[in-house]
Amino acid sequence: MPPIDPAALTADLIRCPSVTPEEGGALELLERVLSQAGFTCTRVDRGGIANLFARWGEKGHARTFGFNGHTDVVPVGDEAAWSVPPFGAVVKDGILYGRGATDMKSGVAAFVAAAVDYVTDTPPDGALILAITGDEEGDALDGTTALLDHMDQAGEAMSVCLVGEPTCPERMGEMMKIGRRGSMSAWFTVRGVQGHSAYPHRAKNPLPAIARLMDRLASHELDKGTDHFDASTLAVVTIDTGNPATNVIPAECRATVNIRFNDTHSGAALTDWLRAEADAVAGDFDVQIDMKVKISGESFLTPPGALSDLVSAAVAAETGVTPVLSTTGGTSDARFVKNHCPVVEFGLVGKTMHQVDEQVPVDQIHQLKRIYSRILADYFA
Repeated sequence: MPPIDPAALTADLIRCPSVTPEEGGALELLERVLSQAGFTCTRVDRGGIANLFARWGEKGHARTFGFNGHTDVVPVGDEAAWSVPPFGAVVKDGILYGRGATDMKSGVAAFVAAAVDYVTDTPPDGALILAITGDEEGDALDGTTALLDHMDQAGEAMSVCLVGEPTCPERMGEMMKIGRRGSMSAWFTVRGVQGHSAYPHRAKNPLPAIARLMDRLASHELDKGTDHFDASTLAVVTIDTGNPATNVIPAECRATVNIRFNDTHSGAALTDWLRAEADAVAGDFDVQIDMKVKISGESFLTPPGALSDLVSAAVAAETGVTPVLSTTGGTSDARFVKNHCPVVEFGLVGKTMHQVDEQVPVDQIHQLKRIYSRILADYFA
């Protein structure tokens, strides 16, 4: 079959309105392309989420290279603010516009094109697995985790995996991810006793308690960073009372914090710390403080070595730039893959992801395909 144009495939994917959890036709399109190239494709749908597992080559081969990515996108927001139709895949002056252009239909198109062309032109002694989800931008409960569960049950395994998320801040090639910080949120509800503001001694005001607790948490230095991670951070993201009256002390108030943490900590240990701080403040102010925690992912690191060297060499060869090995940014599905096999991330410049008029230079999509093609050639050499 003729070589796949990754920019054209990106445009076709953008035209699929796959806002989480809608499949939008994106995975159906990829299944057709991959099946025609000899990949064995399996839909792994779970919990209303569509996912696609595709393998070329012998099942269980000792050298199995994996790609992971997602075709779901965030909502377009105010469509009137877009200068082009968000699902129109318009190209102007060498720039492709559309929701998902950067995050990350271009990355998926680049690794699909690279994989198809590679197995067509130079079938390797090994296997390729493409694990593509429709639930990365959502709760991520039934996306890559469903694909990994399917692989475990089917006896499938990747030796190594590359996630094609955008990783470069400003220019192609400057950064790859070898790990990610952990992420967790905590919701606090402080319950006191409502009363008249003129008689505060007859009430138990929850507001000073929540203010004290948030100050203690936000002022605490979690750590100073580690060899591969920046210092952990805690952000107070909301404090709410819902009280419009100036003469009423409210009965309760709420606050939420988000923590991005490095490998000094675990979600469980940070939960214990938050609980201890809340209990101390509750005792000081004679109020009740309830807490709910959600751990979105633990921190992880793929130590620099063979996989990061492989990707770094290919990036440098195609861009002239040696990427920095980074753990910055938010979370990605690599946090799930790391329990299965060594994983790193490399992709496009991500400046416009989730923005109005999300866009990507067409030549960068072709460059990304060349990088992925070189990675495959070097891996199976």
